[in-house]
Order: sequence, then structure tokens, then C-alpha cells
Amino acid sequence: MSESIDKKYKNAAQIINNAGGTPLTVTDTLIEILKHLVKEDHLDFVLTFKRKKSQTMEQLKESTGLDENKINYHVESLAKIGLIFNQPNRHGIMVYRLMPYINVGIFEYTFMKKLEDTPENRELARLFKKMSDESKEVFRTHYDAVLKFLQNMPPIDRTIPFNVNKATGKEIILEIDEELEPPEERILPSQTVEELIQKFDDIAVGHCYCRHHKDLLDKPCKQTDERENCFTFGKSARFTAEQGFSRLISKEEALKILKKAEDDGLVHKAYHPNFDITKPETSICNCCTCCCGQAGSLTVNATNYIAQVNQEICVGCGTCVDHCHTNTMQLNDQGKAERVGDYCIGCGSCAFFCPENAITLVLK
Repeated sequence: MSESIDKKYKNAAQIINNAGGTPLTVTDTLIEILKHLVKEDHLDFVLTFKRKKSQTMEQLKESTGLDENKINYHVESLAKIGLIFNQPNRHGIMVYRLMPYINVGIFEYTFMKKLEDTPENRELARLFKKMSDESKEVFRTHYDAVLKFLQNMPPIDRTIPFNVNKATGKEIILEIDEELEPPEERILPSQTVEELIQKFDDIAVGHCYCRHHKDLLDKPCKQTDERENCFTFGKSARFTAEQGFSRLISKEEALKILKKAEDDGLVHKAYHPNFDITKPETSICNCCTCCCGQAGSLTVNATNYIAQVNQEICVGCGTCVDHCHTNTMQLNDQGKAERVGDYCIGCGSCAFFCPENAITLVLK
């Protein structure tokens, strides 16, 4: 490969990295991933997104100097790998947006579809794992700077609590903290997956990209055998279905899949455009602690609830400890369950599995 092509791949890698999502260091690994996915003849097209990550057809004609047919060739090819998002805006104008490497971009779309178990796909999975390891090492080395950055960034995802206690079949009790005085017109986004599902006419489901990625690394999930439980909604559903990353499903099938996810103790996490939780959801992940890319790492999560244990009802069985997504639930010296630390994300998994119905979710 010529030096000029290598330079183009490096520049393209930086432009993609600046498109949003989780910022990464442009390393040889990141560039190698790009070489696996993007052919050389698309590089000049990618480079035209340097100044503006979203462009209309007319803007692309001007920035690329290409006619509509050639632009569509690049768009269609790059959309198939999740690098270009091509959907109309609210005014009906088609917009072509460059996607980042991760959250939500190339990584998610690559492993959302069912990949064949081939040496090439295993190598791609290995490279993404190496990229993740390198990023974590950078975070550890520059921990204070990363922590300061996270404190000033919006939440990456939002936890949606479980709705019904598995042991009793009763709705999980949602309370308001007596010390909290919410605004009179406080508007919360959908607080159950049922509410969320009913909002959308277009719903698609694809493979959980985190678990699929781990499968190709011979590290299958310890919590569930299900794979097809990654949801997209509205415009995102239409895009993922059109590109073969997912399939469109009914609301009834969506709720059935989500119920199975809860039975397996998977935590619902919703994503919003540009990490803005005031905007309608674009997708839902159903996360475990052994495969989820954000489990146990430095991330920012939005939640409206935290778990609260009724010590008089708790029998100290430890079920909530076993199912806590963030290791927040522990048994105290009296053998009772207790929330420890500040990492509760209000998922309701502890309340869902509690056989005594001793745990409520408190609005904070």
C-alpha cells in the first residue's frame, strides 16, 4: 500500500473519530479496522466530511465534485457497513451523516447483523477488542483528565427500570423520595419499555453487538443464550432494516423479546440522538455485565430512580446481590440487603428478582 493511501486512511480515521460517539485515540489498530471495512476508492469521499459531518445531496455535489450517481455509489457502499447514515430529516430532505467508530456507529452496526464465523470476521472482532483494550489503557494513564471530561459530558445512555416483580407478578413500586421536591410540571421520558414500545410504529431488532462480538472471540455470554435483542426505533429502525443490520417486527414481538430479556436479568438501556435524553429514543440495548462494553468501565448513565430496601421485609437471601448490575447491593452485618455507594442505576433488577418484594425504586 502506497504512502499516500496510508495517509488517507489515517486522515479518514481521524475524521470518523470526530464524527461523534466515544472519542478514541487514532492508533494503528483503529486504522487497521478501517482498512478491513472501507475500500480505497471510498477514501476521498469520506474525507469530504472533514468540515461537516452531515450533508445533503446538493452539499455533497459541491464538496465532492461528483454527480449524483457516483455519490450514491459511495453512500450505498458505506451505509452497508454503518459508516454513512442515510435517512430524511423532519423536513423530508435526505441527509447523509458520517457515523463514528463506537456509540453508535461502525462497531455497533458491524456486529448487529449476524456475521459468518470466518477467519476474517474473527480477525475484525480481535481488532475491535484490541482497540478497546488500548482505549482503556489510555483512560487509565490519563484517569484524572478522563474523569474531568466525563463530568462535563452528557450521559451516553439512560436506564429504563424493570416493571414487574418476577416472584409476585406485581408491578414494581415506584416512589418519590420524601426529601425531593420535583417541579410541578416535571416531564419524564418513558419509564417502562412498554411505554416506549407503544410510541413507535417502526421497530426493528438485530443481534446484540456486544454478545455477538464476544461470540467471535470465543467468550459467550454467561447470562443469556439470546442474541437477537438489540432494538432500534423510528428512523433508526428503518435504516438498520434497510441495510440488513436488523429486521422490522411488530410491537407484540418486541414486548415478547423484552420480557425474555428481563427474565434473563438483562438491563434495559435507552439511547437518544446526540446523547440528549429530552429527544425521542433511537434504540434500546439489553445489557449483561459480562459482555456489555460499558459494564465496569468509566461511563455516564442517566437514571431517574435508585433502589431502596425495606429492611423489615428483607430476609437476607442475597438474590438482589446476585442480580445487581453494578455490584451496588450487598448484605450488611445484620445479613440484610443494603445499597452501598453511588453506582445504583435504578434498573430494578434487584426488585424484579426479590422474592419478598422488599425493594422499591425511588424517584431521585
